Amino acid sequence: MSPLSQPAVVVIGAGIGGLVAALRLAVHGVDVTVLDQFDSPGGKMREVVVNGARIDAGPTVLTMRWVFDEIFESAGTSLEARVGLTRLSVLARHAWAGGESLDLHADAERTAHAIADFAGAREADGFRRFSQRAQKIYKTLDRAFIERPCDGPAALMKAVGLRGLPGLTSIAPFTPMHDALKAYFRDPRLLQLFGRYATYCGSSPYLAPATLMLVPYVEQCGVWSVDGGMHKLATALAELAWEYGVSFRYGTKVSEIVVREERVAGVVTSSEEYIRTDTVIVNADAQAVARGHFGDAASRAVPAIAPEQRSLSAITWAMVASCSGFPLVRHNVFFSNNYRAEFDQIFRQHRLPDQPTVYVCAQDRLDTPFTADSARAERVLCLVNAPAKNDVWPLDPKEIQRCERESRNLLEQCGLNLTCTPRSLLRTDPEGFEHLFPATGGALYGQASHGWNASFQRPGARTLMAGLYLAGGSTHPGPGVPMAAHSGRMSAEAVLADRSLTVPYARTATHGGISTR
Repeated sequence: MSPLSQPAVVVIGAGIGGLVAALRLAVHGVDVTVLDQFDSPGGKMREVVVNGARIDAGPTVLTMRWVFDEIFESAGTSLEARVGLTRLSVLARHAWAGGESLDLHADAERTAHAIADFAGAREADGFRRFSQRAQKIYKTLDRAFIERPCDGPAALMKAVGLRGLPGLTSIAPFTPMHDALKAYFRDPRLLQLFGRYATYCGSSPYLAPATLMLVPYVEQCGVWSVDGGMHKLATALAELAWEYGVSFRYGTKVSEIVVREERVAGVVTSSEEYIRTDTVIVNADAQAVARGHFGDAASRAVPAIAPEQRSLSAITWAMVASCSGFPLVRHNVFFSNNYRAEFDQIFRQHRLPDQPTVYVCAQDRLDTPFTADSARAERVLCLVNAPAKNDVWPLDPKEIQRCERESRNLLEQCGLNLTCTPRSLLRTDPEGFEHLFPATGGALYGQASHGWNASFQRPGARTLMAGLYLAGGSTHPGPGVPMAAHSGRMSAEAVLADRSLTVPYARTATHGGISTR
């Protein structure tokens, strides 16, 4: 192995967290090299090609736009200058097998009127009270927890200060989300709908704390569609980082983080190339470090979690299909008849649900649906929740086939017919996600947010080893595109603080390099 010239920082993984960390450091004049095993940036924000069509096969929802506004502005540009965005007026369309449907709107009062028509004035009033509570939870946790490192409940109390202590009572960390929702809704369909927001963190609404009620508020603040797909956001961040001098080496897998005298000394690639550095940011699932995928020495820096603590996995079907019979919008949810059983079967029985809820992202649509009987082919991603224990309890292929059959049955009961050829469909199951993101068992959100203390158990930017940092959705403040961005910002700030760098801010860009070797 021949050593190369020493970069100041090596970032492993070009997901959103790694890209934001690299950009932040580069803006401060730090020399950064990003290594990624894939051939393009994005990580879990990936796209797949199905019969010639590019389909988002990872996150499909962009919220908390202000996070990315700040990131791009801090690098001397704007989000609009780099990415085309369209704000959606319909957040999502929800349907049940009985023929009922309900839209949530960006205009909260319009949603309240829709709920009144759907379930009565009492439920509409409950929604208004719920929205106020969700906003209060978010504002309590925003600057004190989401936007800053947090080492536990005591640190959170210190961050909110004496004036903020009353607000902590509103976050209800000891009450399961489903139980808390009963204070606002009686209609079982609305309990199901708003409980679903726990799945945004890969969790069960029956086990996750009521704190996650902040997620609906975030959606009410705006949901955007990215022109050309979510992957364009990752590409824009990578291009901006390159302009600031960041070097990207795609198709380069790191096999070991070299440790000498209890601190980082470099990385070794799968081709046995040695890159010296005293600072590494790992933008991968934290369990990949904990379980030795980057070497035994580095594994001691991150605690391992049990398979039972993992978040949801999924089965996805990316397809080019003709859709008819149901007026799809961009985001659509088709609910199962027994929501509690669905999560019991996933988290307690470690199997696919008998009756899965199906999320459908119609990626060629915005707010206005095509005519219901349109036969035009379009890009669609379907997703059902699945257990993330492929390395412990692998799913039987027959079980996956049954799940696909039941998913289609539910869609047809709701009026939606999908027609595509085998070459126009690509399935990814927990085994596939484990292959893409090792040491996860297929988990897509890191550790599940089950119990009051789960959020405090996520690792932060700093690890137990000098020079080794973490970023990504498995770290604080949690999963989701804007949260991963926050994690990248915090890892960069930790590096800058620990290295006591004083390089002045400079807007003049120096081109980096891109390699796909």
